Amino acid sequence: MQYRTISNGTTSFEVSTLCLGTMFFGTRTDTATSLEILDRFADAGGTFVDTANNYNAWVGGHGRDSEDVLGEWIRRRGGLGDVRLATKLGAAKKDPALPLQTVKPTNYQGLSAEVVAREARLSLQHLEIDRIDVLYGHVDDRETPLAETVAAFGQLQREGLVGISGISNVALWRLVEAREEALRQGVDPYGVVQQGYSYVYPSPAAGRTNDVSADLLDYVQSLAAGAVESLAAGAAAAAGADGRPPLTITAYSPLHQGAFTRDDKPLWAPMRHASNRERLRVLHDVAAEIGATPNQVALAWLLGGAVPVIPVVGISSVAQLEEALAAVDLVLEPEVRARLDAADLVLDAEVRARLELA
Repeated sequence: MQYRTISNGTTSFEVSTLCLGTMFFGTRTDTATSLEILDRFADAGGTFVDTANNYNAWVGGHGRDSEDVLGEWIRRRGGLGDVRLATKLGAAKKDPALPLQTVKPTNYQGLSAEVVAREARLSLQHLEIDRIDVLYGHVDDRETPLAETVAAFGQLQREGLVGISGISNVALWRLVEAREEALRQGVDPYGVVQQGYSYVYPSPAAGRTNDVSADLLDYVQSLAAGAVESLAAGAAAAAGADGRPPLTITAYSPLHQGAFTRDDKPLWAPMRHASNRERLRVLHDVAAEIGATPNQVALAWLLGGAVPVIPVVGISSVAQLEEALAAVDLVLEPEVRARLDAADLVLDAEVRARLELA
């Protein structure tokens, strides 16, 4: 297993570079299998586990089923040990009688101070722990004043209930403004952002803010560069040369729920375009040539990028976990990575040539 440090400028700790996603533990993945997966992940050196307070409500559970399974696992092993646990709040149903949806009215609980304080404490109860290592706002809430949300997460950190706060499914400008607001209030800013990210990418669409963008990668890289400059100058490693705290990207759906290898699992609609078809063709070719699976190559591509991210891999069997674990130490040679990166560029050049001939 490989490891890296995540930090918000004040609190820092080490986590494995592969994060175990436990989305449907306790429902689609039965408790016995879930516990077996957790044990194997820990035995392999995995130390970063991710869940949320609402996932299982999507598949017939009460919502916190995975938190309950994790609570049982923690109790059985006598505590978390080296494992760092992340959960999320804010995207459960505000009105239980109404559906959730991605367009207004979404029916999300949101990120008001009252929701953040209440839901965090409920997660602590279900997980049977006294501190959440990473707590995310599950979906950005533009109806609650940003200052209120930032202050609510800051209060949890001051009370020692949360180590590092984070945000998910957020526009870059909102992320930056939230971090600046935290500095204005004198509280710790978001140290982690979780967005959708994989080897394939969505077609551009107005209002789509839940994916890693080139600008986000550039922003995070600038923060990392600042930290290196601080170290060179003998300053504390917690913040960059300009005083901006670091930020880590965690990537959900890095394998698109099996779509890279299963014909019965089509890519999501925004991903179904010609460039991604070419990228998937090259992904499969590279995997066959180097003796790995397409999933392993896709994970290695994320782990070894110029801006490394932490993939959150949803696992439902030990076999799936073993495949993902083997990707941690898979190093893609520079020429292989260049070939993967250029896949859609080659296609674009061919398209342009055909258009010019026409």
